[in-house]
Amino acid sequence: MTAPATAPTAAAAARRTYGASRPFALLLVIGGALGLFASTVLTLDKIRLLKDPSYVPNCNINPIISCGSIMRSDQAEAFGFPNSLLGLVGFAVVIAVGAGLLAGAAYRRWFWLGLQAGTVFGIGFVTWLMYQALYRIGALCPFCMVVWAAMIPLFWYTILHNLRTGVIPVPRALRPAVREAARYHWVVPALWYAVIALLILNRFWYYWSTLL
Repeated sequence: MTAPATAPTAAAAARRTYGASRPFALLLVIGGALGLFASTVLTLDKIRLLKDPSYVPNCNINPIISCGSIMRSDQAEAFGFPNSLLGLVGFAVVIAVGAGLLAGAAYRRWFWLGLQAGTVFGIGFVTWLMYQALYRIGALCPFCMVVWAAMIPLFWYTILHNLRTGVIPVPRALRPAVREAARYHWVVPALWYAVIALLILNRFWYYWSTLL
């Protein structure tokens, strides 16, 4: 007797769409634009480097801040092609999603889960790249760091949006924690940036100390 009633409910849930707040939409557009800009610069410099192995990128500032050292590493082509190409595609998609939301679009659950999966991959990949830059290559690329900085809020606020709107179901017992996370939403990105800054300071202290 209950089966006919549950079927329409499940179908309605599948058709449900979720919008987003204007600040979140703006974050997607601005974060995506920063990431796209950095990825474009890195791609152009990589092309110049392939054409002329002696080319020195403008962001080669000192032995530590050296884009060239990063671009010449194996890690710069983790999947057999320049990593920046992933950024060109991924950040363009993020901008398009944000622009759609600003225009009043609402997306189905599968779409938001897809965006979530993309940001999870993105934050995981840039975390791996951070580790490689700090502890394997021993150099920093300013434009790579822009990508790092963009991915952190994109990941955090996407998962926060999905938890708050019900795209990702939250058990009743955990709902207060989600509300508190939303209330103090700035804490996680701030701590994340602080940890990265401390890791950079510690890793290259031998060099920074010579500048004091």
